[in-house]
Amino acid sequence: MNRFLELRVRDYMTTPVIGVAAATSLAALEEEFRRRDFNGLPVLDGDVLLGMVTKFDVLKAFVFTPRAILPHYDEIAQLTAAQIMTRDVITFRPEASLTRVLQTLVDFRVKSFPVVDGKRVVGIVAREDIVRALRDASTDTALNGSPATRAQL
Repeated sequence: MNRFLELRVRDYMTTPVIGVAAATSLAALEEEFRRRDFNGLPVLDGDVLLGMVTKFDVLKAFVFTPRAILPHYDEIAQLTAAQIMTRDVITFRPEASLTRVLQTLVDFRVKSFPVVDGKRVVGIVAREDIVRALRDASTDTALNGSPATRAQL
């Protein structure tokens, strides 16, 4: 497990990044989530991060309010990613430690974070990536009593 302490986001992030444009409709977002089985997608202008939109953001658009006791699906489905996305997004740089990501996942109970280099989104690091890294670090040590490199596996 000591090897986990040495691992960086770049070692386990998912690339290439699949994102959506700010103008993507809620209906199209729902389809993208269903088709890809993702929980969140970065909202991008080219490769620049504008925000993140999640299934939770989609659900929030349908919450009953005093103004909309019976929300109309067709009207809400026309909302855009820019209108429902989270703008203040926690991001990580490729050289960040996976221990920091793990702690942030637990603290904020989110499922994934964009990985940025400057303003460019270069990857996504998710819960599944951290679980895989923990498993790999455990397996590496268990194989021969010392950390193994990827080339050795």
